[in-house]
Amino acid sequence: MKLPERNWQRSSFCPEGGNNCVEVAATHRNGVSIRESESPAAIVATSRAALRALLLGVKAGEIELPRL
Repeated sequence: MKLPERNWQRSSFCPEGGNNCVEVAATHRNGVSIRESESPAAIVATSRAALRALLLGVKAGEIELPRL
């Protein structure tokens, strides 16, 4: 099954022409697709509400991020 084309948006923190960036695209029925530009075939689908909750939790310091 071929997926429909999406309008992928890159993070504002991604350098111009960079290939290690977070990209998001809106899907039908309040969905959101997320991928890393380095591996564009690996797509994670979620709801806008779940993504919003994750981002708010990270910004509020409620989610501990792994150290790289």
